[in-house]
Amino acid sequence: MSASLSPGRLRPGDVLRVGGVGLRTRPLRAFLSALGIAIGIAAMTAVVGISSSGQAALDRTLAALGTNLLTVAPGNTMFGETAGLPAESIAMIARIGPVQQVAATGTVPDAHAYRSDRIPAAQTGGISVRAAHLGLPKTVGAALAAGTWLNEATATYPATVLGSTAADRLGIRSAGEDIQVQLGGRWFTVIGVLAPVPLAPELDTAALIGWAAAESYLDFDGHPTTVYTRSADSAVDDVRGVLAATANPEAPNEVKVSRPSDALAARQATDRAFTGLLLGLGAVALLVGGVGVANTMVISVIERRGEIGLRRSIGATRGQIRLQFLAESLLLSALGGIGGALLGISVTALYAGTQDWPTVVPGWASAGAVGATVLIGGVAGLYPAIRAARLSPTEALAAP
Repeated sequence: MSASLSPGRLRPGDVLRVGGVGLRTRPLRAFLSALGIAIGIAAMTAVVGISSSGQAALDRTLAALGTNLLTVAPGNTMFGETAGLPAESIAMIARIGPVQQVAATGTVPDAHAYRSDRIPAAQTGGISVRAAHLGLPKTVGAALAAGTWLNEATATYPATVLGSTAADRLGIRSAGEDIQVQLGGRWFTVIGVLAPVPLAPELDTAALIGWAAAESYLDFDGHPTTVYTRSADSAVDDVRGVLAATANPEAPNEVKVSRPSDALAARQATDRAFTGLLLGLGAVALLVGGVGVANTMVISVIERRGEIGLRRSIGATRGQIRLQFLAESLLLSALGGIGGALLGISVTALYAGTQDWPTVVPGWASAGAVGATVLIGGVAGLYPAIRAARLSPTEALAAP
């Protein structure tokens, strides 16, 4: 009585052990192949992570500064000339019901800031002189880096608060009675320096003085150049719709109304365009890594014909041989994918730390990157696995 023989089945653990043998016997080649995959995955993970961290930083900034800031500025006349805002526009805007805060600045024409009276007049450094309302910092979310802000007393005297960029260009790092700058041909004492103002960057390059002081010392005409308003969050769009007509009822088409937070969001959208480009480069790197895995597996099949023939001769089936090499390819890709994901997260954390951003790496990015790697590894290892399975025992053992 004869018993039929059937090939043994490989359990999942056996498949992993057999697949790992080829990697352990050629560690350097396996490392270099996994490194190619890891670079592509790290690039893709880091790009997504840095982009997400930047978005989180922007959201945090807007949450702190608020998105309910609207600005009113002069537009152009029908002849293309720069229009102006009436002096009464500030009071009229303040009477809009949902408006909570109003402050304005007015550019003093033909007035520039100089650190010394020996500097040529043409070297203005791009610094403007602006009259400012006392409630300006609270309205625009500005903070002081040094000194104090204008008050009811100093707003009537030759005192100034410098924007952050203006202070840098003038070489001023602190404030005090002994620090003076020349504004419009008259000396003003620097009593404060502002920190950068994200929602009102025009203030960074300005020397700000009191409204009354500007009228007294620099012949300021009292017309605002920019009016800043804070409104109830639920009424921002409604207020935005009536601001132009309120600020200049006679010519509302000559008034520009904007939301500064939209500019920050637009800048973030530009950054996302570059993110798409970098993701494409990461995908190319990942494809190159997949080609490297395929090349490694093809060479492995050629070099291990004797092993394949020996396994076939002692009863291994074509399917088991195919499964062995496919598992080896998948292990190689998985190692590269996991290592690349960890490297990408580390790069994101390092860069976010240097920018003072929160570190945000979406879970789908890491999981998707590893999944894509395993998929590419499976595709790259499929042909070598089928080729190995097609070798007959005699052909494989007879190979040199």
